[in-house]
Amino acid sequence: VQLVESGGGLVQAGGSLRLSCAASGIIFSITAMGWYRQAPGKQRELVAAINSGGIPNYADSVKGRFTISRDNAKNTVYLQMNSLKPEDTAVYYCAGGLLEVGDSDYVAGSWGQGTQVTVSS
Repeated sequence: VQLVESGGGLVQAGGSLRLSCAASGIIFSITAMGWYRQAPGKQRELVAAINSGGIPNYADSVKGRFTISRDNAKNTVYLQMNSLKPEDTAVYYCAGGLLEVGDSDYVAGSWGQGTQVTVSS
C-alpha cells in the first residue's frame, strides 16, 4: 500500500489549501480513508474521515471549514481547507484502510509520509 500526499504549503490566515492523497495497492473504492494532523508537541489527531459510501466525519475544530471528498476513479482522497487558522498548522497525514473502533476513533492500516501545512497570522 502506498499513500502519497501533496498540496501542503504556506498560506496566510483566512486562506485555502487543498490536499490530495493518491492511493495504490488497495481496493480504493471499498476502503475508508482519512486525514490526520500532528502539530509540534501534540498528539496526532483525526481531522476528517470518509467511508466507502462517501459519508464524511469531521473533527469539531474543522467542521464548516474543511471538506473531505474522494474520487474512486482516481484512487484519490482530498481535503479542501478553507478559512485556515494559525492553529491548523501541522503535518497532515493521509490514512488508509480506516476501521472505526469507537466514536470518531479509528485504526488506520496505512499512512502517507505527511505534508506540512503552515498558516501564518
